Amino acid sequence: MLRCDGRAVADYVHRPRLPSTLSPRPYLHPVRTFGGRVVTELRPADHAHHLGVSMAVPDVSGGNFWGGRTYVRDRGPVALDNHGAQEHTRWLRQDPGIRVQELSWTREGRELLTERRAISTFALSADAWVLDFTSVLTNASGEDLSIGSPATNGRPGAGYGGFFWRAPKEDAADERPEVFTATASGEDAVHGTTARWLALAGRDWTLVFAGADDETRRDPWFVRTGQYPGVGSSLAWARRLPLAAGADVSRRILTVVADGRLDRPSAADLARKAIAHDIGDIRDVRDVPPADTQS
Repeated sequence: MLRCDGRAVADYVHRPRLPSTLSPRPYLHPVRTFGGRVVTELRPADHAHHLGVSMAVPDVSGGNFWGGRTYVRDRGPVALDNHGAQEHTRWLRQDPGIRVQELSWTREGRELLTERRAISTFALSADAWVLDFTSVLTNASGEDLSIGSPATNGRPGAGYGGFFWRAPKEDAADERPEVFTATASGEDAVHGTTARWLALAGRDWTLVFAGADDETRRDPWFVRTGQYPGVGSSLAWARRLPLAAGADVSRRILTVVADGRLDRPSAADLARKAIAHDIGDIRDVRDVPPADTQS
């Protein structure tokens, strides 16, 4: 359970029991606004491998850490026996509003990546708080790897893979959340673009996503509102991301979780405040020392 300003705001499932076809991985669900509105979806009927908020990558040198089918060039989506799993190794820190852990990304018993992940919370106002999600992936395989996506494998516009937030559908079948940045509105206009922040606004909730550093801000946003509501930050939008043996890649996403349907100026103001917030003693997750607990 993660807490913010004394209130329970999210459950973090660090050792999920899931079928291998879902690429088992830790996830956050439910995530709630201060007012109690749930703003994540777990294993929805349209995409059973969507797990609330998670770090999900569809192609790590052929290994599927996203779940579901794999997009194969000239064949399309194919059910393959290529799923990996993210396994919790140990906690480095556990506080009410902070979790820092180490994970092992394995496929068929072979470790491809290790990860240091920091998840923390802080309040912005009486109606809004921030989920701060940092991931540092290190190539532990002993050989060069690369991260890809359906787009890099031949499916245009499907550059998903990395931080991903599956939001809930509205009660009315024809009601969709609004998505916008500082300069554009609608799925077609913002999908695949880079922007300092991006907002997804439902009937009575708003999520404002922002990259916390220059490297993260260079990643395009993957956005869906028509088929389902979801937002991700893409590691491999148009070309594969090489990862040499021993090298690492770091990303940090801030998500403002707010009650109410925010307009553009309000979303921009919250994004600015979130980015400017002093993150305290976790400035580089690589430097966090191990805690006493190993569970």
